Amino acid sequence: MVGLLGKRLAMLVVMLTSFSNSHAANYVIDSNQTNVRFAIDNLKTSVTTGGFYNVKGQLQYDALLRTGSVALIIPIKSLDTGNKAFNLKLTSADFFDTQRFPSATFTSTQWHFNDNKLGTQVTQIDGNLTLHGETHPISLKATKFNCALSTTINKDVCAGGFTATIDRTKWNIKKYTLFGITKDLTLNIQVKAIRQ
Repeated sequence: MVGLLGKRLAMLVVMLTSFSNSHAANYVIDSNQTNVRFAIDNLKTSVTTGGFYNVKGQLQYDALLRTGSVALIIPIKSLDTGNKAFNLKLTSADFFDTQRFPSATFTSTQWHFNDNKLGTQVTQIDGNLTLHGETHPISLKATKFNCALSTTINKDVCAGGFTATIDRTKWNIKKYTLFGITKDLTLNIQVKAIRQ
């Protein structure tokens, strides 16, 4: 009897989990308004900036259940620093090597929330970044995140900003670290997703 009760409780937990997850809203990343920008110190005298654009992906979010997931595909060939020659250098085999690794991905593993007067807020998203053939965990600190009805398209939209600093050598991008170009790369990520 106890064994049967245990099995039924386990089945109920699975059913409730499935039911809860099925109520998370599904969103598609808006490629026109989602990007990953970076900044890197150069010889401690200047900062080089650039970005990756046309990011695609999916997002699920439920503020009441405090759950979320996001998966992004970042096309490395979209890299733009505002300098065509430098773009070619960064996409070469010395750095991002887009011939072998045309895209990077980020997949979340855990979302963190806190509560304040305004309600539940996303504070951080942990996940795995696959870049240059290597996968390592990173944490994205939320600078803002909110979901609301967009009156221009008459659909719910989630949008936010996130930041992280990564050590590029972990992803085997090591060129010029001995010559003053720092290994730390600061990422600023803007995400917008439209509910389906």
